Amino acid sequence: MGSSTPETRADILVAGAGAAGLAAAIALADAGFSVACVGRVDRRANGRTLALFEASLRFLKALGLWQKLRAKSAPIEKIRMIDATGALLSAPEAFFAASEIGLSAFGANVENDVLVETLADHAEACPGLQLVEDLLEDVRYGADLVRATTAAGKVVAAKLVVAADGRASLARTKAGLSARTWSYPQVALTALLSHEKPHRNISTEFHTRSGPCTLVPLRPLEGTPHRSSLVWLMTPEEAERRRGLDDEALADEVARQVDHLLGPMATGGARGFFPMAGMSADKLAGHRIALIGEAAHVFPPLAAQGLNLSLRDCAALVDVLEDARDGGEDIGAVRTLGAYQRARRHDITWRTNGIDLLNRSLLMDVVPVDILRGAGLFAFAMIGPLRRAIMREGVVPHGTLPRLMQKRPRLRAVPP
Repeated sequence: MGSSTPETRADILVAGAGAAGLAAAIALADAGFSVACVGRVDRRANGRTLALFEASLRFLKALGLWQKLRAKSAPIEKIRMIDATGALLSAPEAFFAASEIGLSAFGANVENDVLVETLADHAEACPGLQLVEDLLEDVRYGADLVRATTAAGKVVAAKLVVAADGRASLARTKAGLSARTWSYPQVALTALLSHEKPHRNISTEFHTRSGPCTLVPLRPLEGTPHRSSLVWLMTPEEAERRRGLDDEALADEVARQVDHLLGPMATGGARGFFPMAGMSADKLAGHRIALIGEAAHVFPPLAAQGLNLSLRDCAALVDVLEDARDGGEDIGAVRTLGAYQRARRHDITWRTNGIDLLNRSLLMDVVPVDILRGAGLFAFAMIGPLRRAIMREGVVPHGTLPRLMQKRPRLRAVPP
């Protein structure tokens, strides 16, 4: 990186152009920072969808994004959990309704490629935001600036890097921030399904010995009024076998797994097979770097917490950086970013450990574990205040939410 190389200057470099990276770049640009977002935008369909809960919908509404996504999504009004482990003492069925906590829906489900493409289109038109569709090749952290080089040789200099470049984050590695990783004996199969019976805006999760098999409502399309997305965790051996099935055979296996709940099924288009793993960064921030999304935390897709957690990272970071700028502080300083670490650590640790515990409990065919899991689901199902507290915590976490996720829209400062 010689001095003759032309540089793009920005307040903030966002590394990664997936859903979390694009959302962070848009939110930071909306807050008045100059932002360069560097990464390849993957617009391909892969059978994955994203359930966005109430706090995340508030975030998207505050940025003018939800109006572009509403018609492309399906509401999730109820959640049903069914014990299909075959345990000696089966847990009772648990049923959660958003109306119990004063919401018309817990959130909405949207295809991953639709969300990413909508975010990318918005980013391209967003003032103060430059979207660079290229991969990062190097990141160097200096005393006052970070300089990053892309594969095409473009150099971006910024006061702060927001690492949203995934579990193998180059930005995190170059900053010397370590992470703990682990794996599960599971592969997630994702696909989009059509079926005979309506889903009635109910997300249904079957707990099996290889992990959850979940059907989440999808918006209707012309000719296919009843659609759901599938996330099915299974052994690597079963995933390999099912990879070779044709669409009709796979649809039949899905229908049997979910007890023909929605009638005959059909599947077509892209399928995804994703080995399950976990990751937790030891620190969420360092000198001129803050970690968000899967650069900070990774866990299995239980209870649809992944992107919702990542969007809370984004919103909390905006708060910290706005306050630092307004106070005349260096937005990339370790002291400044320590506030972000403190704001996010408990939420991330609690969700990561909770999802890990639930997933491992399903994989353990041990009577005492089954009893404990069943007792927990029984309590959720039968004790109203506990059930409502769990529901609220899942969609609108307790404590002070970041400003972009608060119920009342944030007030803009009036320019002098």
